[in-house]
Amino acid sequence: MRRVDGVLFDIDDTLVDTLGAFRHALAGVARRYLPGLPEERHGELLAVWRADAGGHYAAYTRGEVGFAEQRMTRANELHALFGGAPLDEDAYARWADEFDEDFSGAWAAHPDAGALVDRLLAAGLAVGALSNADVAKQTEKLERTALLDRVPMLVGIDTLGFGKPDPRVFLEACRRLGTAPERTAYVGDELDVDAVAARKAGLLGIWVDRPGARRTPLTDDEIAAADVVVIESLGQLPDVLGL
Repeated sequence: MRRVDGVLFDIDDTLVDTLGAFRHALAGVARRYLPGLPEERHGELLAVWRADAGGHYAAYTRGEVGFAEQRMTRANELHALFGGAPLDEDAYARWADEFDEDFSGAWAAHPDAGALVDRLLAAGLAVGALSNADVAKQTEKLERTALLDRVPMLVGIDTLGFGKPDPRVFLEACRRLGTAPERTAYVGDELDVDAVAARKAGLLGIWVDRPGARRTPLTDDEIAAADVVVIESLGQLPDVLGL
């Protein structure tokens, strides 16, 4: 017997290879704004950007700061660490336009995403997306990666004014999907914000721990204590769900 009636997906680094898109965009930042940085250090830019040690994106998901404000702060912190000039509002506006063009131009679905979604739909499950980015941006991302016709964007950061890990966003996404939380799986690439938060909201929390460097180092004990399902690829999801 299948375990759920519906599946909600995170988008970035779950369905879409956002890590690769960030790598491409930050390489553009290095070329334009950090010309003295050797190419072999470009990976450090990506690590710092993903880590967001100041917690600026998390503050945005809590509704405490705006998107542009948090990203301008992060851009200036990146420049300060790697020898770039400070960005005032005009300079940041140019930086953001260039970054967004490179970033969106590199969006691509993970190779295992499309076939997995098709299998879920064929099994009669409801499918949708819940993200900590705004609905318009993520709708565009799903459309550009040929997933939107199968994975409607249901809830974003601007739907309720805050995002994950608040349980209310998971419950709202379930309501829109038309499934009970206890009969809904949430699949995401972050252990705490995605899988654990989903479990605490009453859903089946599933963590996609793809091979490679994690955003945050984790011990085996920390993973075990999270009490969620762990998979290494979306291809493992049907077995987890009993399909």
